[in-house]
Amino acid sequence: MRDSHWNLRDHCRLTRRYFYLLGGMGAAAWKASPLAALNPAAHPELRQAIARLQYFTPVEEIKIVLDKGKAGVAQFSPERLREAGLAPESWTLEIDADPGGGSVIEAPVTLDWRGLMALAEKHAVRFPHVCVCANGADPFHMTLWEGVPLREIVWLTKPKGSIRRVRYESYHPPEARPFQASLPLSQVLETAPGQMPVILAYRMNGQLIPAGKGGPARVIVPGSYGGKLIKWVRRILLTNDYKSTDSDAELDNDTESPLKTRARFIHVPGEVPAGMPAALTGYAQVGVSGLAKVQYCVRSQREPWPVDDPNLTKADWKDAAILPPPSNWGGGLPGGKLPAGTKIVDPKTGQPRDWPLRHTIAHWAALIQPLAPGAYELACRTIDLNGIAQPMPRPFLRSGVTAIHRLALVVKA
Repeated sequence: MRDSHWNLRDHCRLTRRYFYLLGGMGAAAWKASPLAALNPAAHPELRQAIARLQYFTPVEEIKIVLDKGKAGVAQFSPERLREAGLAPESWTLEIDADPGGGSVIEAPVTLDWRGLMALAEKHAVRFPHVCVCANGADPFHMTLWEGVPLREIVWLTKPKGSIRRVRYESYHPPEARPFQASLPLSQVLETAPGQMPVILAYRMNGQLIPAGKGGPARVIVPGSYGGKLIKWVRRILLTNDYKSTDSDAELDNDTESPLKTRARFIHVPGEVPAGMPAALTGYAQVGVSGLAKVQYCVRSQREPWPVDDPNLTKADWKDAAILPPPSNWGGGLPGGKLPAGTKIVDPKTGQPRDWPLRHTIAHWAALIQPLAPGAYELACRTIDLNGIAQPMPRPFLRSGVTAIHRLALVVKA
């Protein structure tokens, strides 16, 4: 068996957790679910493929792949973390007006951990959000975040005027530049109904964010790529500068591009015997345009893709089954349950109000019927809620990866 090369594969190990949640739906719900047609009970390979899936990434398995500010925090000793203000007992956040920006506030504020927790008692919000790089093929992790809306922190300074953007910076050694990102003030202060606010997060999957994972506090911007989700936040400046000053912009990235909808494989068997079906699983990243379908196609390698159809629009696409919300969300959450007060949850049912959720992932599964011996290529794609197929509507690089994922499959005689 072969799994796609993505950072979440570390926790896609063989457990029965995800498959059992499907059985927990009840007989009636199971018959009505899209997976019923796949009949995993009759196909052990599909059962095993689904069993590998886990929704939230356990905190201890999350790896800091990129340290763009070269702060080196992941290697700090506990003593060094305290000295750097990256332990809860020593952490502080400076909120001030940009010295050269002309912004007007009543007074700068220095917020400590106790002050942040006092704000959390009144304003804490929880929601799931994927963490993915704009140039990355696969997510770093899928996480339940908890934090204080950033607007509550901005209002502490009693801003008066001449403010157009909010810039936030990571911890950095004295000799280094801070890694930073910025947002329009309006995006920080106002949230559309049904959407999640920009937050200063202090918990992930119910645990305090370790310094090695970006803590004690990091900004989470719903619908954004990792360049906006700055780790080790120690300073916020309110500025009248109308331009984005994101560090990621220096890497030729489109820092204002929202998450895209796209599909990837997780499990594809490298080889299957002739006469046997092949089980597939994958995930769909649900971007700003939502998710209507996940599809896959199979094509013999003796028939190469037409050069005049790079987006595979003429392929024989078939619908995969989008898996329902898990009853065990994994990730180390107590009992595998979403905490009370999670923004997406209907308090009456304990289930998400909508599914799939924007700015997260959804798992999918499919069963390829037996194929004749030979070499094949598999592809998967999404159809968003506007009816647009991946890689459209934004196929460009530097604003999020949307290339159609392709993998080989060999059917042995």
